[in-house]
Amino acid sequence: MEETQEKLHLNVEEIMEILPHRYPMLLVDKITEMVPMDYAIGQKSVTMNEPFFQGHFPGRPIMPGALICEAMAQVGGVALQYPEENRGLIPMFTGMERVHFRSPVVPGDVLVTKAVIEKIKGRMGKVHCEGTVDGVRKADADFIFYLMDQNKSKK
Repeated sequence: MEETQEKLHLNVEEIMEILPHRYPMLLVDKITEMVPMDYAIGQKSVTMNEPFFQGHFPGRPIMPGALICEAMAQVGGVALQYPEENRGLIPMFTGMERVHFRSPVVPGDVLVTKAVIEKIKGRMGKVHCEGTVDGVRKADADFIFYLMDQNKSKK
């Protein structure tokens, strides 16, 4: 008989207990499905009230690609940091590979990210992320990370 893991769901308050990010850099509103240390699916509701839309771009607001990457990486971070033993660790980017932006993310979109943890060796690892809106792929990337002790990051 196969062993199945319970799929978790998190609201924004629970996400804030895991991630160190706060407004305006918290870019995950909820986790709709997750198996810690395996994968997570999260959502970011993109609204016209986002501060970056003031200058990106007037008359044609588009979510910056760097923030799409950050939103996707944060979903992966929740899956990595959810286990109690990882709560004091922060996934820090050491690299990004195969980053593709397929089409713009605009106000009114709900960016859905699936983050799959592909490899972990010690404190290093790789997460593959795909961001979609209404089932259409908008971006994808591989993030290489190092799990750094939160206390050491303050020095």
